[in-house]
Amino acid sequence: MSQKWLLARLYESDLVIVDCRFQMGKGQENAGREAYEASHIPGAVYLDLEKDLSAPVEADGHGGRHPLPDAAQLTGTFSRAGIGNATRVVAYDDQGGMMASRLWWLLKYLGHEQVYVLDEGFAAWQKAGYPVSAEQQVRIPASFLAEVQHSMLVEVDEVRELLGTDRATLIDSREPARYRGEIEPLDKAAGHIPGAINRFWKDALGEQGNWRDADAQAARFEGLDKDAPLIVYCGSGVSATPNVIALQEAGYTNVRLYAGSWSDWISYSENPVATGEEEERRDG
Repeated sequence: MSQKWLLARLYESDLVIVDCRFQMGKGQENAGREAYEASHIPGAVYLDLEKDLSAPVEADGHGGRHPLPDAAQLTGTFSRAGIGNATRVVAYDDQGGMMASRLWWLLKYLGHEQVYVLDEGFAAWQKAGYPVSAEQQVRIPASFLAEVQHSMLVEVDEVRELLGTDRATLIDSREPARYRGEIEPLDKAAGHIPGAINRFWKDALGEQGNWRDADAQAARFEGLDKDAPLIVYCGSGVSATPNVIALQEAGYTNVRLYAGSWSDWISYSENPVATGEEEERRDG
């Protein structure tokens, strides 16, 4: 979604703008909210990755570092933010769209269609001289009826069953060094799910931080069948979501998210771990 599109519709009554800024890392948990309170796009509400868009982390690590919230709880969160079934939603962050894409995916998962990620993010909006505000608008709760799209999601048991088969392609969205197991700044084990290929999510963006067009996205995934089953994951189910958007923009029709992702996978000691590169199978 372009910034000029949002600027032209900034005060329309059926539009909800959501600020999703969030900094991962110990001691940074409140940085996004503090940035929002200091300055945001006028009328925007704030939704926190860990408090609003994730469930509490389980003691055993199952579900990953950012488990999916219960659908009823999430519906309540969206309703209180003023999001109804007919509401248009535009989400933004300052992390390349990673956090905003999490909101996009969650709304789609609950059956909400009119949700978009703003190109480039808040810093670019501010740099362009577009209006900003520190005022926090009170939102009137809206009626939101969820229709959960179970087909968008895959659980750990199914991923296990698919290992060593050609029934689906696993796409790891983390940076290449993490995928190869050379570094691991966040999780307890390094590497990737055996058989997964690597497509770093940030390659969905151009040099200016804007989303690449459909042809450029398709080029990133060249060789994969447009209708074949694809399962996308990352460290905790957040940075995989920009790749879900990119794949859908490129015309891939059977894309699912492993929401628990790597942090869930390694919480089961029996799950195998691979390192290094994988030889990619080319379809077509």
